[in-house]
Amino acid sequence: MSIAETLNILLFVTVCAALMSGYQVAFALAGSALLYAALGQLFGVFDLGFLALFPSRIYGIMTNETLIAVPLFVFMGVMLERSKVAEDLLETMGALFGSIRGGLGISVVVVGALLAASTGIVGATVVTMGLLSLPTMLRRGYSPEIASGTIAASGTLGQIVPPSIVLILLGEVLSSEYQNVQFQVRDYVPLSVGDLFAGALIPGLVLVGLYILYLIVMAFLRPASLPAIPEDERLTDAAALFIRVAKVLLPPVILIVSVLGSILTGLATATEASAVGAVGATLLAGFRLRRQKRDKLVSALLTGSIPIAGAGFATLGLFALSARFDLRLTRADIPAADQIAINVAFVLCGLIAWGALAALWRVWREGVLTHTVRQTTQITSMVFLILIGATLFSLVFRGLGGDESVEQLLLAMPGGMWGALAAVMLTMFILGFFLDFIEITFVVVPIVAPVLLLMGVDPIWLGVMMAINLQTSFLTPPFGFALFYLRGVAPPEVTTAAIYRGAIPFVFLQLVGLGLVAALPALATLLPNALR
Repeated sequence: MSIAETLNILLFVTVCAALMSGYQVAFALAGSALLYAALGQLFGVFDLGFLALFPSRIYGIMTNETLIAVPLFVFMGVMLERSKVAEDLLETMGALFGSIRGGLGISVVVVGALLAASTGIVGATVVTMGLLSLPTMLRRGYSPEIASGTIAASGTLGQIVPPSIVLILLGEVLSSEYQNVQFQVRDYVPLSVGDLFAGALIPGLVLVGLYILYLIVMAFLRPASLPAIPEDERLTDAAALFIRVAKVLLPPVILIVSVLGSILTGLATATEASAVGAVGATLLAGFRLRRQKRDKLVSALLTGSIPIAGAGFATLGLFALSARFDLRLTRADIPAADQIAINVAFVLCGLIAWGALAALWRVWREGVLTHTVRQTTQITSMVFLILIGATLFSLVFRGLGGDESVEQLLLAMPGGMWGALAAVMLTMFILGFFLDFIEITFVVVPIVAPVLLLMGVDPIWLGVMMAINLQTSFLTPPFGFALFYLRGVAPPEVTTAAIYRGAIPFVFLQLVGLGLVAALPALATLLPNALR
């Protein structure tokens, strides 16, 4: 083994040891990289000229329009979490499914899927559902293992159901690597985050179906562990239940359809759709505060419910106009119908701005905006700082010839492409026991993705399988973050061992989902290919 190969192995071991010790991720990556760059220079196996590329890499990260979607989707998720949308959804879904055995568990899965499609933030979802659902499920007689496992697993759906932060980051990394690979074979086909969103939609729904099927089976095998709500506590009025479900479900569903629909249909990029989601979440939060505190007529007209509701309808109208008419202003010749549509669009934009200002005033007055902006800044700073540290790590790793070593290792795997793919998936799964998904995305994926893509692996299929694999990192002991989030809000009678035992069946369900996508690539590729 050469000195460069030895240094590469020691570099990876050092980074893993530093991360497991609890040291700050970004500084562990950057510090280890600089240490081994100096050692490589000392032994004559590393050219410090590689570090000269670092400023341009940082500039590329900071000017990347796709990554602007990260803070906007985080803002959207935190705003919805603070506006207590989850509380309404859980109560309503509980009333809808509570009459059947396992109904509360099914309602938690459904709400987890809805929150995943509207927030994409695992920690906030697990904590919110843990605070609201876990005491109720335990009081109804649910097994602590099943209750805690259902909540933790449902919270992790934000990793695979778009819009997901991990899909954005994975999409950006894979897009860059795929572009380099395609240029090598002179057959460049662009890969966007929207393609990965489309590819992850069906597998995400498959996972939701697997969770619900598991709860139905457990309700049949162990009925005492998943009881139904007592008849005297159910909402028996069908009309009242329908109105309640429509009132609670309609606003977040409209927001989800607006954001995902605009991406999947090609009306907007992921960045543009994230801006729509941030504005929509603000409107929804402001409108919900209106229900908590009734306004006087003058207040409602100026800064209250009327402009906020009007902005919501104006947003839908703007989508409809953009789908039917060409609203570009830079054309030399604009037909009369398009000009009328443009004028109407200006009016709708004014209504949206008015409603957004009214909603911002409400959420600021209630202290929601301050918390949302602060948490968005913290999460975004963490993500980008880790990305910068991982960029320096990647430069040093490749400067030491690590990419060539990985390529030789994967190409030597028995079974060809499938053997290499299995080795990568197994490695990511094992690393998920100890490392966060962001660390694996920024450190491991850029190393292994080029080799797999050169071997002919479809980038969308690969990205979706990696996302499902990374999702398991939130549930696998000892460092499953969803388990830690739930442990922090769980009552004392729910032990840590019970939480771990409850999560294990859902880890196997996620592996089943991963196996289904591996065996049936069309689950990941059918929708994006149909939309192209």
